[in-house]
Amino acid sequence: MSDGEVELKSVCIYTDGACLGNPGPGGYGVVLLHGAKRREISGGFRRTTNNRMEILAAIVGLESLRYRCTVTIFTDSKYLEQSITQGWAAKWRANGWRRNPREKAINPDLWARLLDLCAQHEVQIKWVKGHAGNVENEACDRLSVAAAESKDLPADTGYEAPEVVLIAEYDLC
Repeated sequence: MSDGEVELKSVCIYTDGACLGNPGPGGYGVVLLHGAKRREISGGFRRTTNNRMEILAAIVGLESLRYRCTVTIFTDSKYLEQSITQGWAAKWRANGWRRNPREKAINPDLWARLLDLCAQHEVQIKWVKGHAGNVENEACDRLSVAAAESKDLPADTGYEAPEVVLIAEYDLC
C-alpha cells in the first residue's frame, strides 16, 4: 500500500431471496459480517419475483455499508452471480437494457442500482449451494421467507407499476 491509500475494511455479505409463488409475495434476507460484528436485514413486497428479491438482497447489503469496502457477496442465485461475474448485466446496460436486439433485459431498475453500488466498492460475488448447511445462507433463507410471509407488505413499484400508456390527444371539436 502506498502513502495516502487507506486500507479497506473487509465485509462478507450473505444474501437470499424468496417468493411465495413466482410472482407472489416476496422477501429478501441479508447477513453482513465484519470481524466479530454481525447484522441481519430483511424486507419484503406484496407482489414480486424471486429473482428481484435475490438482486435486491445484494443491493440492500451494499447500501448498508457506510464506507468503501472490500466485499464478498455470497449468494445461492446463479442468476445473480453469473449476471455480475460474467458481465451480462454490464452488457445489458451498455446495450440500452437489451439482452439482444429482440429482447429487453429483465429488472433493469435493480441491475442499474447493483452495478452502481459494485462500482463504489471492491466486490466479488461467489455462489454457494442453497439449503446445504451453510449457516449464514440458511439464516438468509429464514429471513427472506419470514419477510415474504409478513402482513401488509408494500408494493414493489419496479415490478407492479403499471406501464405508462401514452394517450393521443384528439381534436374533439
